Amino acid sequence: MAFGTDLELFLRARYPIIAIGALAEEEVEAEITAVAKRLGRSLYVWDFVEGYSQGAAKRNPLQALEFLDKTEGGAVFLLKDFDRFWEDVAVSRKLRNLARRLKQLPQNLILLVTGKTVPEFLREVVTVLDFPLPSADRIRQELQTFGVREQDLLEELTRACQGLSLERIRRVLSLAIADHGELRHGDGQLILAEKRQTIRQTEILDFFPDTTGLEDIGGLENLKEWLLRRGNAFSDRARQYGIPYPRGLLLVGIQGTGKSLTAKAIAHHWSLPLLRLDVGRLFAGLVGESEARTRQMTQLAEAMAPCVLWVDEIDKAFSGDSRGDGGTTNRVFATFLTWMAEKTAPVFVVATANNIRALPPELLRKGRFDEIFFVGLPNQEERAQIFAVHLNRVRGYNLRNYDLDRLAYETPNFSGAEIEQVIIEAMHIGFSQNRDFTTEDILEAASQVVPLAQTASGEVEYLQEWAKSGKARLASRSALFRD
Repeated sequence: MAFGTDLELFLRARYPIIAIGALAEEEVEAEITAVAKRLGRSLYVWDFVEGYSQGAAKRNPLQALEFLDKTEGGAVFLLKDFDRFWEDVAVSRKLRNLARRLKQLPQNLILLVTGKTVPEFLREVVTVLDFPLPSADRIRQELQTFGVREQDLLEELTRACQGLSLERIRRVLSLAIADHGELRHGDGQLILAEKRQTIRQTEILDFFPDTTGLEDIGGLENLKEWLLRRGNAFSDRARQYGIPYPRGLLLVGIQGTGKSLTAKAIAHHWSLPLLRLDVGRLFAGLVGESEARTRQMTQLAEAMAPCVLWVDEIDKAFSGDSRGDGGTTNRVFATFLTWMAEKTAPVFVVATANNIRALPPELLRKGRFDEIFFVGLPNQEERAQIFAVHLNRVRGYNLRNYDLDRLAYETPNFSGAEIEQVIIEAMHIGFSQNRDFTTEDILEAASQVVPLAQTASGEVEYLQEWAKSGKARLASRSALFRD
C-alpha cells in the first residue's frame, strides 16, 4: 500500500503513537496534512524552536505532550525531531501515559524521527512507519510539472531520479534549468552527481564510477559469456518475454583473481549504477540500530534500482561467533537474507568471498543467487591476457615489445593482482635507471614475489577441491588446477 493509505489506516484503527522515519520533512508533513484533512481532524504541528502555532510549549518537549491533554475532538499531533527527547524519563513516561489515553479517543500522536531505534521502554506503544522515496509514477508527475513532455526524455530522467527524495529531485532539476534553460537528454549526469551526494551522506553505501569494462578482465570466459547472455535482462522486452530480473552472483575464489573487478565490470557493461556495501558500517552500538541500518540500505538500493549492489568479502562480514554481540550479526544476516530471497526490485547483488568455509550454509542455498562461480588462478593463456590488459593500459603504444608468452610461462600460480604488482615494480626499476621498463625487468620483479598460491597453498587447494566437487560453476574454461 502507499504511505498515505497505510497512515490513514493506522489513524482510523487508533494506533496511539506512530514514529515516522524520514528526512524529507516537508513531503511527510504534506502527506500527514492530506490524511488529517480526509479524516476531518485538526492538525497540530510542534517543533522545539517554534513550539505550536501560537508559540505554546516552545523549547519544552514535555509541555508539547501535555498540550494533548487539553485538546478535545478529533486531532492529529505532529511532533518533529522527537527521538532527541524520548530517552528522557519524564518524556518517555508521559508517552506511555498518553498511549493509554489516546486509544480511547479519535486522536493520534505522530513523531518525526531520524531513523533512531525506539527505546525498549516505548516499543510496546510506538508503531514505526517508514516514509518511502518517491515511486517512478510520482517522479514522472514531478517531471511533467517541470515541463517534460517528450516520452523518451521523461523515461530517461525518471530512471535517473529514482533513489532521490522529491526535494532533491526538485533541487537538481532546478539546477539543470538554471544552467541551460530546460531539461534535456544528458541531464542524467547532474542527477548522478546528486545521487553520489545522497549515498555519501548515508555512510552505508558507496557510489562507484563504472569505468571498468569486461575487456579489462583477462580470462574468465565462462563468467563473461554468462554476463553477456544477460545483457538485456533488465529491459522491458525481457519482462514481456517472461524473464524475471536477474538476482545476483556469488563469486568465490582466491584473493586477487578479479572478483571485485568483475563486480565493477558488470555495472559498466549493463550501464547500471554500482553501489558498494561495506557490511561493517551496518553495525551500530545501539540495540536494534544495526537492523534499522540494514533496512535503510535495502530501501535505498531498491529506490536506486535497477542497479548493482556489490558486497565485497561477504565471508568476513557474516562469519565467526556472534554470541558476543548479543545476536546482532545473526539478526542483520537474517534481515539481509530475507531481503535477498523476497526482493522484487531489479537489484543485482554481486557478493565476493575468499573463504568458502566461513560462509553460512543459508547463503549458498538456491534462490539467493542466480549462480555461484569459482574464480581460480589463471592458467598460462589467461596470464598472457592479463599481462596484455595491464601493459596495454600503461604502454599501449609499445605493447609489441613485450614477450607476453614468456611472461605468462615464467609466472606460474600468479594471480591477476600479483601480475599487476610485478608490472608496477618493473616500472620502478626502469624509472630509477631513466629508461623504459622491459620484459626482463618484469621477470626480475616476478622473481622477488612469492605468490599467495604458495604461502596459502592449503586454502588454495581446499577451494579447488570444493569447486571440483561441482558446488560452483567455473568462471574460466581453463583447467581447474594450477599449472
